[in-house]
Amino acid sequence: MDPATRIYSCDDHLDLPAVPPSLWESRLPRAQAERGLRVVERDGRRVWVCEDQVLFGSGNAANPELKKLSAIGRAGIEDDGYRAGNPKLRLEDMERDNLWASVIYGPLAIGLPISDPELQSASYAAWNDWAIEEFNAVNPERLCVLGFLPAHSPEAAAAELERCAGIGHRGAIIDVFEIDLADRGWDRLWAASQETGLPISFHLKAGMWSKSLQTRRIGHWSYAAYASVLPLQLDEPFALMLFSGALERHPRFKLVLAEAGIGWLPYFINRLDMEWEALRDKLDYAPELSPSQLFERQVMSTFEEEPLGAQLIPHLGAGNCMWASDYPHTDSTFPNSMKAIDEALGALSEEDRRKVTVTNCAELYGFALES
Repeated sequence: MDPATRIYSCDDHLDLPAVPPSLWESRLPRAQAERGLRVVERDGRRVWVCEDQVLFGSGNAANPELKKLSAIGRAGIEDDGYRAGNPKLRLEDMERDNLWASVIYGPLAIGLPISDPELQSASYAAWNDWAIEEFNAVNPERLCVLGFLPAHSPEAAAAELERCAGIGHRGAIIDVFEIDLADRGWDRLWAASQETGLPISFHLKAGMWSKSLQTRRIGHWSYAAYASVLPLQLDEPFALMLFSGALERHPRFKLVLAEAGIGWLPYFINRLDMEWEALRDKLDYAPELSPSQLFERQVMSTFEEEPLGAQLIPHLGAGNCMWASDYPHTDSTFPNSMKAIDEALGALSEEDRRKVTVTNCAELYGFALES
């Protein structure tokens, strides 16, 4: 791979169906393993269960309609359902796509319900250990499965982030839809992020009021509507982090709006600035810096294909945008990422294009940059 043309993806995926079936059973104490995430046979299918709840299929038991839509399937690559969870095969696919480094979001990104706090903490810690010891270890300069942070308490999340930093993680994700961002107690986590230097990601998952979208299914029109509005679901968490003062109180804390896209952000940031200007002297609290200044200082947003990318990125700042392949999801640019980048970002300056597709990701997550 030519170092001059290699690209870095800041948002790829390892969903539960592709996770090695023995991951949690082999790492949790027996009593927790019997209640925790494990693969069982149900009605002739291999499925993931946790706390007696069926979550997803495993491997070939995954939804066949979704499997047909995957980037791996579109590329005509053989997949037993576990390819994305095999680090060696994943590196082969990265080579196909000229991808040097990949930041990978595990199943917490789209939902990993574990209600018992003790089991949640133990399960996330097991994932974090596996990611470092078995997945990222295959090529730690190129693979970066992010750590999971428990959402049941700020103290537990901060402690796990600090542990993640100690074992070699480059960043972490928390299920933002399960926490109250207005609670100052979460300052404990933002402070830990600032102290460790590990960025924290908020990823798309929820935030929809329509029952039709909440209950969408593959192959139904509602799935297209769901996929269309999904990138906008981080608007509320973003606004809360800005106006609550969480970002201003922790100036070295880096927040990633993962898979949010950038098309809606210029309007939204302008709106935030307008409300800040109009109301800041009438509120019980308002940040000293404007929302646009806080965004520029501390927030990164990721995107995949963005038809108006070359026009919008200059409004946001090339230093705040990161390209992503989204492998192996339906929206992924794999295995034609270079073509997609050329089409979307061809009008950008060479310097800005390199920031968006290489430098920002490498610097945020501490990857080596080769000239």
